[in-house]
Amino acid sequence: MDINLFPFEFCCSKMSKGTNGYKFNRKSDFMAKQKEIKTNAMRILDRMKIPYTTHTYECDEFTDGKQTADLLGFPHEIMFKTLVTVSPAKAYFVFVIPIDHELDLKKAARAASAKSLAMIHVKEINEITGYIRGGCTAIGMKKQYPVFVHESALDHPHIIVSGGKIGAQIELTPQDYSASCKASFCDLVKD
Repeated sequence: MDINLFPFEFCCSKMSKGTNGYKFNRKSDFMAKQKEIKTNAMRILDRMKIPYTTHTYECDEFTDGKQTADLLGFPHEIMFKTLVTVSPAKAYFVFVIPIDHELDLKKAARAASAKSLAMIHVKEINEITGYIRGGCTAIGMKKQYPVFVHESALDHPHIIVSGGKIGAQIELTPQDYSASCKASFCDLVKD
């Protein structure tokens, strides 16, 4: 095995070269680096045996999807944002669209078979979904609301959505994402 390609070399700074390759200076160094914080969304994906990749970044406050994509080095077209709407009958609907696009409320209402829809107020996000702004995902909301994903997700082998907290993103196939939150694909964005 080529010592220069040892998999932990990139994720652990406290390593020393031993006789059989690299070793950790202390067991706790390895454990601290390997301990991964799981969100409710990640636990649900694990329970459903859906494969995903977690991408994390340092962030103390809300950043929009474009900043997150740039920070992580991903193309904007595979990064999706989660938006929550409400109908006049007080029914909630979740829409997942590319970060560079704007939700067309008329198309969204048509997809949801609602007379009209309005975006919920930012201060209502936690109460309605159980998540906070910047960490909202359709996977594992307080209630199972109808979820609609923009059809462009199907153009990509993988999409990236919020991981359920600020600083965490989940990458998975559009089909697995749909299965995890019972989503439908349709046209949702403004032309």
